[in-house]
Amino acid sequence: MACQPPPPLPKKPKSPATAPTTICALGDDLLREIFLRLPSLPALVRAALTCRSSLRAIRSSPAFRRRFRELHSPPLLGVFIDIFDYDTPAFRPLRLRSDPDIAAVVRGADFFLTHLPDDDEGSAPQWLIRDCHDGYVVLISQNTEHMAVYNPITGALDLFPNPPGKICKEMYVEFHVLHSEENPGPFLVICICHEVWGAQAAVLSSETREWQIFPWVEAASMQPALQPEDEDYSSHNGILVNGFIYWTQASRASARVLNTATLQFSQIDLPPHIEGQGALTPGETKDGQLCIICPVKLKLVVWSRRADDDGIERWMLDKTYPLLPAIEALISRSVDNHELKILAIINGFVYLSIYYEPEPNLSGWFLSFCLETAKLNKLCPMLHLDSLHPYIMAWPPSLVLNKKINGMIADVDKNGSGSIDYEEFEHMMTAKFEGGY
Repeated sequence: MACQPPPPLPKKPKSPATAPTTICALGDDLLREIFLRLPSLPALVRAALTCRSSLRAIRSSPAFRRRFRELHSPPLLGVFIDIFDYDTPAFRPLRLRSDPDIAAVVRGADFFLTHLPDDDEGSAPQWLIRDCHDGYVVLISQNTEHMAVYNPITGALDLFPNPPGKICKEMYVEFHVLHSEENPGPFLVICICHEVWGAQAAVLSSETREWQIFPWVEAASMQPALQPEDEDYSSHNGILVNGFIYWTQASRASARVLNTATLQFSQIDLPPHIEGQGALTPGETKDGQLCIICPVKLKLVVWSRRADDDGIERWMLDKTYPLLPAIEALISRSVDNHELKILAIINGFVYLSIYYEPEPNLSGWFLSFCLETAKLNKLCPMLHLDSLHPYIMAWPPSLVLNKKINGMIADVDKNGSGSIDYEEFEHMMTAKFEGGY
């Protein structure tokens, strides 16, 4: 009898197809590690708005937001320019076609300041910039009684009364806006009126919308005092650095300081004078430390404040950067008789202009210099070098708060997927709304 073949083995059941891994399947920690590798803050905004998981990962971690700020300097988007007799400041955007995310922010923002109101008779109110910080622009109307605080990216506009005239009469007046990236929404505006004989501060809260006036401070009562007979004193705008306002161009020996938390005036010594130096400008390094930089001919001299061998804090010469070869290579011409002017020092970047000293009204150049890499970049040609206000993108409120973001996504989410693609992202950046992007 022939052998029967063995029965066939039972077929194994087919394994179900493996579901594709989506971004929603990634944990928040892994998402945050991926986001740290994005090139810029606008790229993070775009990534955050692609799905709710991404947005939650960013919003839920203050530590991630701090780390991202440490690794990625906030981008410079352009420069505001006060031009005499114009009704509103002009804006010169930086044309970075290689970064579509930054370009989308610039295209979507109201840098022409079209939301600023006209006066009661319908004529242009001649708005002048008085501060540009943390994404806000503070403007004063020349022919109305209003002060405006405006965020050109979010479209948030607040109108306030000017500070009381009794504290501004016959004084040099300046304004500074204070805003917390981790508590977006409320902000403060500090008005400082000062001359050689003393100073006075007033503070306006965006929540109360009222000015609180602080007592007049005589120069002789400041600790240590700036004496009225200091012949080198000249009125000028102070510079806000890490919660303190410094006036470093009034004297060769010392500078006034205002603590914005306590509204107390004091004084700090300045670095030793160097023959031929330009104005001393305070700012912050990439790690948030106070520094002072001055141009000497076509060099940048950097001072940092730290403890010496005796444990006493002093100004220490940190580094000197000769810029002549780099400048000539960038602008392809001789720079004899040219001067440098520092406009701002923010997060380790020095923003400066170079102009022809015998004819300062001729076209110059707007430059940036990275203290960490010693790289000099040519940003754009520029006139009106005395009235430039660099605009730095601030941390978006939408990456901290949940308010309004779901509605924003729904407005541009064409297919109801709960996420947005690049075209929808750009549309959202172009739409005007308040409270975040």
